[in-house]
Amino acid sequence: MKINIKIITYFLGFLLLINAGFMFLSALISFIYADGITVELIISGSIVLIIGLLMLFLNKNHDKQINKREGYLVVVLGWIIMIFSGTIPYILTGTIDGFSNIFFETTSGYTATGATVINDVEILPEGILFWRSITHWLGGMGMIVFAIAILPLLGIGGMQLFNAESPGPSTDKLHPRITDTAKRLWMIYLSYTIIETIFLQLAGMSFFDAINHSMSNIASGGFSTKNQSLGYWNDNPLVQYIVIFFMFLAGTNFVLSYFGFKFNFKKIIQDDEFKIYSLFIVGFTTAVVLILYLNPSLDSNISGIEETFRHSLFQVVSIITTTGFVTADYTAWSPLILLLFFGMMFLGGSAGSTSGGFKIMRHLLIIKNGVLQFKKILHPHAIIPLRYNKSSVSTEITHNILGFFIVYMLSFMIGTIVFALLGLDFESALGVSASSLGNVGPSIGSFGPMNTFFELPLLAKWWSSFLMLLGRLELFTVLIVFTPYFWSNR
Repeated sequence: MKINIKIITYFLGFLLLINAGFMFLSALISFIYADGITVELIISGSIVLIIGLLMLFLNKNHDKQINKREGYLVVVLGWIIMIFSGTIPYILTGTIDGFSNIFFETTSGYTATGATVINDVEILPEGILFWRSITHWLGGMGMIVFAIAILPLLGIGGMQLFNAESPGPSTDKLHPRITDTAKRLWMIYLSYTIIETIFLQLAGMSFFDAINHSMSNIASGGFSTKNQSLGYWNDNPLVQYIVIFFMFLAGTNFVLSYFGFKFNFKKIIQDDEFKIYSLFIVGFTTAVVLILYLNPSLDSNISGIEETFRHSLFQVVSIITTTGFVTADYTAWSPLILLLFFGMMFLGGSAGSTSGGFKIMRHLLIIKNGVLQFKKILHPHAIIPLRYNKSSVSTEITHNILGFFIVYMLSFMIGTIVFALLGLDFESALGVSASSLGNVGPSIGSFGPMNTFFELPLLAKWWSSFLMLLGRLELFTVLIVFTPYFWSNR
């Protein structure tokens, strides 16, 4: 089967136009704040715009049919071209030294990981800080879903793109037409961003800090405008509680958010994944609070029950949702807490959320399948279906999830080994591998929440970038492109 190069190139050109548009928006922010880099951002946007228009013009006479192979290629190449074009503002403004650092920062942005190589973000111009947050915001819901939302889609079948890009093991459609589904998702996404910005402003943040943290938060990203991240507002608990609430919402399946906007709260409460997601947060928060409160000798720099609860809840929600904001150095609390947080890096938020990681739904179905096997041992002839939300789950989905689990753990182990070969100590190699693959951001060891990734070896930055992309696109979307079968004509 011949690959339709023209439709792929056409779509990539359109994605570049979106990127260019937001570069011009960053230039406007730069102009308003007079930070001295407006011209560079306009040039960046112009370069990307011209390339995008050329790609559209040269491929306008394309066959509008798109198959699965082309869908996967569009997604993988789309993310790669967005990342490479997204490096241009950093290059032209000279705000980050070295292309490896720039590529790492941009990949971390679009994949909503939130790991940074910048040691002092507070000296960066406002235009660049805004652009960093924009990369989060675009990558959070997914550039491809965004494109589908605003394209009544050139006549091409958007389902292949949507399925290849959307995070999670299943895609719950809100509407029979995929373009309408994407639009609804993006409306919820935009609404959350606006509402959080207003709330943070009312709580005492400046507008600039509020909009940046909202974009970063709703995308489950983690980039902040402050070196201390949300720890900068440790004297303002209201700000941190607002961020916690929206981290929780961003880590929840956006389909449930849609039901929430429709005031159908019964659907939310009855959802199996939402129950387990909430239970994990409550359980881990309780454990951390008890460890901290019952061991006052721990060097946590936290005092009082409210402060202990707030910092515990903040860190737990941040790690589980893979947002990566921090208010305290959890690596200094206790080895047991550190172990708990490392384990949480493998949870991920809900399927259909902006969170990275393994996803709660997969954990739930693997556990349920394990319990089912015990029942089948006792009753070998009984037909006992695996159920999720009162519906039976097909054997194919179960096998896919088990396969995903194996590939995820293999990727984590290989990732760790490569980092160790590149010079990282054991703890750091484990942490950076788990953090990169799960799109978490803060790690453990030498790259904990109070450290940047600047000291990461050069090749390790590229390897980490690859793992970020692998994790963000749910492994198979990227890995399938490297299989000989994908390129065969069968």
